[in-house]
Amino acid sequence: HVTPCERFNSLREGARSASALTHDSSAGTDVTGGRCCPRQPGCTQQQGHDTAALPSSNSIPMILNNAVNPNTIFANNEMSLQDIEIYGFDYDYTLAFYSSHLHTLIFNIARNILIEEHRYPEGLKEYDYIPNFVIRGLHYDVQKALLMKIDAFHYIQLGTVYRGLNPVPDKEVIAMYEGSHVPLEIMSDFYGKSSHGHTMKQFMDIFSLPEMTLLSCVNDYFMKHNIDYEPVHLYKDVKEAIGDVHVKGILYRAVEADIEKYICYGEQTHAVLRKLSENGKKMFLITNSPFDFVDRGMNYIVGKDWRDLFDVVIVQADKPGFFNDRRKPFRRVTDNGVLLWDRIHKLEKGKIYKQGNLYEFLRLTGWRGSKVLYFGDHIYSDLADLTLKHGWRTGAIIPELRKEIKIMNTEEYIHTMTWLQGLTGLVERMQVYRDPDSQAVVQEWIKEREEIRSQTKGFFNSQFGSLFRTYHNPTYFSRRLSRFADIYMASLSCLLDYDLRHTFFPRRNPLQHESPFWPEQGGLTFGTHQA
Repeated sequence: HVTPCERFNSLREGARSASALTHDSSAGTDVTGGRCCPRQPGCTQQQGHDTAALPSSNSIPMILNNAVNPNTIFANNEMSLQDIEIYGFDYDYTLAFYSSHLHTLIFNIARNILIEEHRYPEGLKEYDYIPNFVIRGLHYDVQKALLMKIDAFHYIQLGTVYRGLNPVPDKEVIAMYEGSHVPLEIMSDFYGKSSHGHTMKQFMDIFSLPEMTLLSCVNDYFMKHNIDYEPVHLYKDVKEAIGDVHVKGILYRAVEADIEKYICYGEQTHAVLRKLSENGKKMFLITNSPFDFVDRGMNYIVGKDWRDLFDVVIVQADKPGFFNDRRKPFRRVTDNGVLLWDRIHKLEKGKIYKQGNLYEFLRLTGWRGSKVLYFGDHIYSDLADLTLKHGWRTGAIIPELRKEIKIMNTEEYIHTMTWLQGLTGLVERMQVYRDPDSQAVVQEWIKEREEIRSQTKGFFNSQFGSLFRTYHNPTYFSRRLSRFADIYMASLSCLLDYDLRHTFFPRRNPLQHESPFWPEQGGLTFGTHQA
């Protein structure tokens, strides 16, 4: 028979081995102030303190043995590959993956455009790109010049609000927003943009990392030099400069000139396309990038015969407009980039098409409904309309997933999360004791819990934490991912581990009012991801 004290001490000793936690064991004290429960140091189960639901240190080896494979494909919605006849792909960060040099390139070019064309101070040249300063999915308050992480319930994660390169104190954030909730009317619009009165912009694609960093650096410079500026103008100028990097072709020419520096060799991408082709699957490509850029990259990744693998290739599609605007017809593009004027009556293999719209695509191909699976990295521009309006199955490519899973598989992270869940369970159960001594200890636990919650953020990103979690809640990014993607994975190469008749089943995670039905769910609960 295990008493509550023994159970709690077992948990405490297991968590102590985590390097992220420090307890003064020499003084015989810990988070409980030297006591294992809110009553007396030697309390027993007869005193009614039920800690049976807390994880013991014995659960830690079990969790470690159930480490998640980073190459797993995860399901939000049940889907069988046996039903999929046609596979579609975006290009950037779906078929082609880029090195970190690309973000530095975009940052430097856009910074110089601000200085040379928008007459921003020369002192901005002192700023270089800061890798890992920001993460994808952040919101930017255009009027207040604040970058922040927001959860699925529109609450700001305190401690993740930055003005320039510096954090904003929680009290100041609460004063500005009259709390930490962001009302629906000022949140970003459906596609994450700040328009029609929405003052928040959400940065959803990987190309936005240098844009967020540049915004932060320019804000930092103006504040350091006490320059009075209008945040809305700054945001629009940075947005325009970043847009020019793409629209004017500066980025494309730079990548094509040194393709080995910027594009990661895609041997596994090639293997995926070959596998689908050999199994008789039809394939198409819809990208916003120009043909010359795509052709150069695909020659490097797949080979000069890459076009033989695709039944339809569409470039400069202007997504997400491609999925909604019926007015733009397709145009043929020759291998030399010449636009033809003839009407398109069918989409032919081996030929290249520009612009167009999805409605015309559906009419010409007949590829409708759940037999089509489309992969992309942008939750809004690539996937949202396809799943909501057209019933295609969708797959999200989330490169950050592999790194986050590896972190969650570490012993240090598991120990920390086990301890955090234990503290949460203690606070939840012991809060019913209202005498001063009990409440004092509970308050110590609450303080310790908040400290550990802040520490967990640093496992993933020192400023903003995990892409997927704001402490225990999903991020706003996660909410959109779960709604618009049937499946998600770190890269297309994950498909190589699955038979093309495989069915993906989402985990039946218990709702808050349900009990876990399966033993492994109960056991793994204590490894819950928080950041």
